[in-house]
Amino acid sequence: MSIPDDAWLDAALAVARDAAAAAADVIARHYRRGVAVETKADASPVTIADREAELAIKEVIRARYPDHAIHGEEYGRDGSGELLWLIDPIDGTKSFVRGYPFFSTQIALMAGGELVLGVSSASQFCEVAWARRGGGAFLNGEPIGVSMTASIERATLSVGNLRTLASGPRWLRLADLVRHADRVRGYGDFCHYHLLARGAIDGVIESDVNILDIAALAVIVREAGGVFTDLDGGEVGLSTTSVLAATPALHGVLATAFGD
Repeated sequence: MSIPDDAWLDAALAVARDAAAAAADVIARHYRRGVAVETKADASPVTIADREAELAIKEVIRARYPDHAIHGEEYGRDGSGELLWLIDPIDGTKSFVRGYPFFSTQIALMAGGELVLGVSSASQFCEVAWARRGGGAFLNGEPIGVSMTASIERATLSVGNLRTLASGPRWLRLADLVRHADRVRGYGDFCHYHLLARGAIDGVIESDVNILDIAALAVIVREAGGVFTDLDGGEVGLSTTSVLAATPALHGVLATAFGD
């Protein structure tokens, strides 16, 4: 299918932002209340807040787009077609249940397999970022952009979810980057992508992710002027499990360092 026009995308982005706000209301009611935690089949935690927030998001989207497909973290995929909403109601449930605000609601839309808009709402951290294809990126209503950093020696990098890197040959390549980078931190989750998109850090390296974690963030970073791929330099898609995101010049440096 052809990519929807700008007016259509603006309207859909407004719906996504409304859906994120609805989720924020649900999350605020449960935050710090000591909600019961269950363990899913993949050993990840889930709470009533995750489930209620996903239902709230779906209600907003369904009211406007009843025929669109939706794939949510808690209730799976519903519907079919080339317009697919990707939802993680609470990305960072472990942070949520322990009472610190490094969690977010992630909502993105794919059209014909391409990511075209995204909202990243870290409501308890007081940050909401959004973007749609061709429209630029925004954080709390202000336009944002990546830095101009081009060299590893001047770069601040953030790394996250390094389990698979630690058990493979890329671990030593990461060590070499750490030796040469100006600074290396582990902000994680939504936070390092928001920092990258607003020019506060220069690159993000991450493994052990899924598309629901990163779809919205990919749109935001790209619209902020950054490059967002997997660690092999491939396009982000439904099967993506790793991230290499950076300023345009630095991304090439990092891709070369991690290339096979």
